[in-house]
Amino acid sequence: MYILVTARMKTYLREQLVEKFPEATFDFKYPITEAEPHLPKADVIVTYGEDLTNEHIEQAENLKWIMVVSAGLDQMPFEKIIENNILVTNARGIHKIQMSEYVIGMLLQVYRNLPTFLENQREHVYDKRVKIEEISGKTMLIAGTGAIGQETARKAKAFDMKTIGVSRSGDKKDYFDESYTNDQLNEKLPEADFVVNVLPSTPNTDKMFNEKHFKVMKEDAIFLNMGRGTTVNEDDLIKALKENQIRHAILDVFEVEPLPEDSPLWDLENVTLTPHNSAVTSNYMPRALAIFEDNLKQFLKGEQPEVNVIDPKRGY
Repeated sequence: MYILVTARMKTYLREQLVEKFPEATFDFKYPITEAEPHLPKADVIVTYGEDLTNEHIEQAENLKWIMVVSAGLDQMPFEKIIENNILVTNARGIHKIQMSEYVIGMLLQVYRNLPTFLENQREHVYDKRVKIEEISGKTMLIAGTGAIGQETARKAKAFDMKTIGVSRSGDKKDYFDESYTNDQLNEKLPEADFVVNVLPSTPNTDKMFNEKHFKVMKEDAIFLNMGRGTTVNEDDLIKALKENQIRHAILDVFEVEPLPEDSPLWDLENVTLTPHNSAVTSNYMPRALAIFEDNLKQFLKGEQPEVNVIDPKRGY
């Protein structure tokens, strides 16, 4: 069993894999250009999913399984994957702790006016008149009610918030007071103080948040996107922010990444930006590899891995 790993990971994690699975041969090659000569003999590829192309899949003639150590799959070459009947699994669910903490932390920094206090500290200004507010008792609408959305709703409950979930199915999920379908999003947005977008990138979610949605949000609403940048019409969002249709945007993802230097988002005072790292902590890779190891134990026994199996036709 030859396992080609193109995802970067710390040395101790590599050593643990080799020690735990002596019956498999691991080859750690980064970036993908270093891995290309070894693709034809790979039975399994472990990747972040951003480096694989249709050409790579064609070269990997023995490939049976791709483990994506992230949740996002929007850059995966599904056309060839489907054609070659390759199993795909991902690390769905490992982001819920750090990303839900990101939501609460970022909302607090806006409501507690942290940037002003930091600036005052730099300038040696002691000003007790700086306005601070409470996030407790507010209403949070979460678009995307999977593991991340549910954990975010659970943490919101610690602040006595009302939680509204919006998803493709509209199914009731834990920690949500109300659940609705994507088609009902526009009806529920006027109720929300905080709108949190955790949607994946699919044809159905492309530019799902646009001008009509920002217009019906509360003027003091905060919009937070940590799903995918393609789920938001960025021009419409910029317009809404410039015209103060909403109070603030917290953005971890963008239509184009890295965010271009000439993007107006950099200079808007009512925007907080982070570089697509809301899920990146020291626990990220160990959690992803725990899923991989569970599936690998089955795979080495000739069984089909069962954790986080992806439907390549849907893309998630």
